[in-house]
Amino acid sequence: MTGAAPGAVPETTAKAPLTWLYAPGDRPRVVAKALGCGADVVVIDLEDAVAPDRKAYARAATAELLRDPQPVPVHVRVNALAGPWGETDLAAVAPAPGLAGLRLPKVSSPADVVRAAQRAASARGGALPLYALLETALGIERAHAVATAHPSLRGISIGEADLRADLGVRDDAGLDWSRSRVVVAARAAGLAPPAQSVHPDTRDLDGLLASCLRGRDLGFTGRAAIHPRQLPVIERAYLPTEQEIERAERIVKAAVGERGAQALPDGCFIDAAVVAAARCVLSLARRV
Repeated sequence: MTGAAPGAVPETTAKAPLTWLYAPGDRPRVVAKALGCGADVVVIDLEDAVAPDRKAYARAATAELLRDPQPVPVHVRVNALAGPWGETDLAAVAPAPGLAGLRLPKVSSPADVVRAAQRAASARGGALPLYALLETALGIERAHAVATAHPSLRGISIGEADLRADLGVRDDAGLDWSRSRVVVAARAAGLAPPAQSVHPDTRDLDGLLASCLRGRDLGFTGRAAIHPRQLPVIERAYLPTEQEIERAERIVKAAVGERGAQALPDGCFIDAAVVAAARCVLSLARRV
């Protein structure tokens, strides 16, 4: 079992990531460019973005790059451990000094996380932060069990393309229940709020913004991206607005001046839960 106690508020730091930029592991120039694009985390992909005949090259190129420290945290999405490449991926990249975390695709049970944690610790000589991607109906059903499977697990999120295919979902709203389930599971496990899955249309920035705002309403924090042009849109959607910051400051100031439930001059009722939410807004705002 991992995570904070069920009633604890997850810690929010000033440097909590909002953007994760994916780059294909078999294209070192693209990876190098991604490292300088301003993403909070760069995710080198050895899985879906790499063709089978390029897997070995992508793995070797990634291991070579991560022999050295990197300017931003770098995660690697390995292939599923149940497949033909996952174990080899993990053994190759886990020991690398420049690796900050592993992203595990197609996780469907706590055993998948435990297996990855054990393999990573053996290869690295110590624990390595893990992030589970839930991409099937079974994975969503077991979201909380996965989220509490091992102390090395730092986050869960959804792989929406695969989940759509598994569920046969045609409309975006058909994923809302799964999204909320993962948000609740992460919270219950004491993990950070999950990040949204990628928006596949890299030119549809208006659609990306609307989707991010909807994700924020559902309880997500931040989003994965597949193109640098998506990064500022994600940040704009997830960082508090000036009005939100001003309101949060008024709430916190009022709470300091008078403890307990009270009504603000504008008639809004505030209590401990409202104050805690306001502090989260200010904490997120201070990340920049």
